[in-house]
Amino acid sequence: MSHFTTIKVEIKNGIILQEVLEELGYQVANNTKVRGYQGNTTQAEYVIKQDNGYDLGFRRSGENYELIADFWGAKINQKEFVNSISQKYAHKTLIKSANEQGFNIEEEEILEDGTVRLVVGRWI
Repeated sequence: MSHFTTIKVEIKNGIILQEVLEELGYQVANNTKVRGYQGNTTQAEYVIKQDNGYDLGFRRSGENYELIADFWGAKINQKEFVNSISQKYAHKTLIKSANEQGFNIEEEEILEDGTVRLVVGRWI
């Protein structure tokens, strides 16, 4: 019996996802198996291998990625994990999009509540 749980996340760009995971200090393996309870495995495009044998994986599902893991064995707080990845992913995606559209990042600050405030501008 599989103990894997999937969580839909608003992540579309796998390259940015991998950059985010690495910036958060995770080593990422590509196109490999996610390990779970009693040696069960499932395939994912981006996998964080853990020493305890319970990995965290991201695999494409339609246009987005989903997080797949045996969270009981993975011993992580899934809400905090997903929130940290989602916030950093949104930040990187916004900066990439702004640069592609000819904007420069004029100012960036992190507010007391953790919100990131960006000011962008461009000469026309």
